[in-house]
Amino acid sequence: MVFGEFLGFSKRTAVAAVTALGLVLAQPVLVAPAAARDAPQSFADLVDKLMPSVVNITTTQNVPQKGERLRDMPQLPPGSPFEELFKEFFDKKNGEQQLRRGTSLGSGFIIDGEGYVVTNNHVIQGAEDITVILRDDTQLKAKLVGADARVDIAVLKVDPPGKKPLPAARFGDSDKVRVGDWVVAIGNPFGLGHSVTAGIISARGRSLNDSLDDYLQTDAAINKGNSGGPLFNVDGEVIGVNTAIYSPSGTNAGLAFSIPSNLVKQAADQLREFGRIRRGWIGVSYQSVTDDIADSFSLDRARGVLVANVVADGPAGKAGIKRNDIILSFAGQEVPDLRRFPRIVANARVGSTVDVVVWRGGKELPLKLKIGEQEEAEKTNVSAQGSAPKKPADQDQALTSTIEQLGLTLQKISDQLREKYGLSDSAKGVVVTKVAADSPAAEKQLQAGDLILEVDQKPVTTPQEVTEIVAKLQAQKKRSVLLFVERQGDPRFAALRLTK
Repeated sequence: MVFGEFLGFSKRTAVAAVTALGLVLAQPVLVAPAAARDAPQSFADLVDKLMPSVVNITTTQNVPQKGERLRDMPQLPPGSPFEELFKEFFDKKNGEQQLRRGTSLGSGFIIDGEGYVVTNNHVIQGAEDITVILRDDTQLKAKLVGADARVDIAVLKVDPPGKKPLPAARFGDSDKVRVGDWVVAIGNPFGLGHSVTAGIISARGRSLNDSLDDYLQTDAAINKGNSGGPLFNVDGEVIGVNTAIYSPSGTNAGLAFSIPSNLVKQAADQLREFGRIRRGWIGVSYQSVTDDIADSFSLDRARGVLVANVVADGPAGKAGIKRNDIILSFAGQEVPDLRRFPRIVANARVGSTVDVVVWRGGKELPLKLKIGEQEEAEKTNVSAQGSAPKKPADQDQALTSTIEQLGLTLQKISDQLREKYGLSDSAKGVVVTKVAADSPAAEKQLQAGDLILEVDQKPVTTPQEVTEIVAKLQAQKKRSVLLFVERQGDPRFAALRLTK
């Protein structure tokens, strides 16, 4: 169970057998109804119109040369006038790191007749020279406008030859794409130049890592070199950028992934305007709302995200959001679960003011919040509570209590427990010293050394207080009890079922 995950950050995991053509942030999936369409007899007319907007991209950079050492220096008579000359020459050559010019190939497409081109960030990353090759083999030197590794999108700029506008592709609405829709991919696989493949959307909302989970999946043949190329619908609109394939051999196996066009367009606009992507940030840590937690808060069903902590001077804190709030909607969008929430916030325009609805005290509360921007300083898991003044050592005798209904043995904080579990001098609450096997506490993965700060949204400092609150909830025939728990500075909520 993940403790205190801060907005915009999650652990990254490797994806087996994925040929990495890039990593992306995801966009909320809003599927709109659309009429089914017959399979086209031919894509030829469509391809004729689209081909001029697609480009091939080549890059060059200096890479280390893994060459062999020069052969050993010839044996020369001691004292020979050539001995020092040969020694200096061989030592220098064998000690230098040999470099060669490396070349990589990729694809892209024109988004503006003035010469703006979109491709994947990994296609041009580290490149010293970038060349865009048009359909008629015209080669144009390109400048990097901006790139983002997380979205894996880059924007290039070329000067149109003859100052004539270049043919530009137009974006479609990727939210309207349905599984089974026909798609066409155009790109530069294996450096073969403009090549066309066709297929269908075989899935959507695919995940290749923990936080980026809205790839469009297609069975159109995508291979190395197709990276950064467009995925078109049958109306000739770009609905994705081809960025990854799933294959044990590194070649097409019928599973390819594209960044949705709505995310690409948003990223490209920001790269053109700012040279970077400005992501929204509100300064909260949060967790999923389970059925037990929803019941504890008298919420009709599990939805939204539960705020576990708030950065005091962050946008959420200034807007009045508090710990124990459940965020139900943000910027006019419903928050269905934990997975969607960080994307909704990250995609909000920095500096804009949005409507937020939270669940507090058994009713909905509307708030206004001004979106902040993610900064490196905010990418650390800092406690929203700050440092409390150092307290004198606890002189009270430790108090212990066992709550069999939950499977917990609790003890009041003492100097011995601070030392045993590495608790800070400012630690509050009561300490878990034992968790019974197969108990409600064990189900929620509580463990010795955890601090219980609140029970049923009420602060606790002694085991007796916990016992009394649990007994009261049982008398009210509640099915679960909500605990606010901290482990090594990381807070979270845990809803434990109440056994009879």
